[in-house]
Amino acid sequence: MEVDTVSEEQQKPRKFTNLRKILGTLGPFCHPDFTAGGETLDFIQSTCKILVIGAGGLGCELLKDLALMGFRDIHVIDMDTIELSNLNRQFLFRKKDIGHSKAQCAADFLNQRIAGCNVTPHFCKIQDKDESFYRQFHIVVSGLDSIVARRWINGMLISLLEYEEDGSTDQSTLIPFIDGGTEGFKGNARVILPGVTACIDCTLDLFPPQVTYPLCTIANTPRLPEHCIEYVKVIQWEKENPFGVNLDGDDPQHVSWVYEKAQERADLFNITGLSYRLVQGVLKNIIPAVASTNAVIAAACATEVFKIATSCYQPLQNYMVFNDLDGIYTYTYEAERKEDCLACSQVPKKVDIKDPTTMTLQDLIDFLCESAEFQMKSPGITAVVDGKNKTLYMGNVPSIAERTKGNLTMSLAELHLQDGQELIV
Repeated sequence: MEVDTVSEEQQKPRKFTNLRKILGTLGPFCHPDFTAGGETLDFIQSTCKILVIGAGGLGCELLKDLALMGFRDIHVIDMDTIELSNLNRQFLFRKKDIGHSKAQCAADFLNQRIAGCNVTPHFCKIQDKDESFYRQFHIVVSGLDSIVARRWINGMLISLLEYEEDGSTDQSTLIPFIDGGTEGFKGNARVILPGVTACIDCTLDLFPPQVTYPLCTIANTPRLPEHCIEYVKVIQWEKENPFGVNLDGDDPQHVSWVYEKAQERADLFNITGLSYRLVQGVLKNIIPAVASTNAVIAAACATEVFKIATSCYQPLQNYMVFNDLDGIYTYTYEAERKEDCLACSQVPKKVDIKDPTTMTLQDLIDFLCESAEFQMKSPGITAVVDGKNKTLYMGNVPSIAERTKGNLTMSLAELHLQDGQELIV
């Protein structure tokens, strides 16, 4: 029996039939800027450039969805390498890929599997790229598991904005940001138009605080299996240091040792519920990922990318939550911009300083990092002092950090900072 083979060229007329129907028809829900016709499909296939941040559980789904939708020029950035535990849900990877770059392996898989797709990998931190890198993209979509990283890319996209003489945003400098996140059976997808709609910092209070346990509780009166694990992690490892190195939550020997010692402590206090998986979760501060949740949220994010790239439909306004823990529940609402948002507003934030003669620059930086209101991570500080723009400290740039580290021990008064002084952080 002979089987006819169909080339990629022969498949083209049929491959995107449904997309052509959507993009070739006007409807009541179309965006006002939408123009029906084949030019829009040509745009997403030949011109539109998408950046996917993260190639983990959510990132793999995003890359697959976008590539199959017809987006050809996709970049992916991720600093992580593949672990054995990733393979149950991060389906672009195989056992032979363990130890290799997630971004590189994901790009190789998609480029080989989907004809015409060109995924460019970047094996690095998002902070390693400058504004010229991010400025080249039409849309940025993320599947991050870090609030710090979300705030950084949020700030970067806001910093790329330029403004008209009347103070309005120059729309040509606006790069839409679609952000997805999952936590077990829960997830969310949101659309951020920098400078126009609520940004990450506007809704910082939506992110749950990181769980911490008082030292006195884990040392003296543990009640939960997590307390036993934290005791071994914080106290017992430092005391015994069984392998002569820092604790590594990815090292099976380290995890097994912590599990054994935590079980001994749990038995001592009659605490049940300890498991190897729980030890892994506490050591790495992770919540077990659910593949189906990743798939749903990635599909929602990819749909928003498609809607914004083509203008075929009004985009999400602007936050969707999803929960399938007990049945399926979704809810959409419009998150509002904060008028005094640290990231996207031009309104200075007031900080009360009791005594500038005793408060050092390091004290101020610690306050900005530890404050529930600011929640900053390694902030750099500049100010206009004696009519000149002066960098007081910038820890992320080694050369500037070395030159300005002496300012950290100086008081604010010694740095000539006065009441009412504006700092750029």
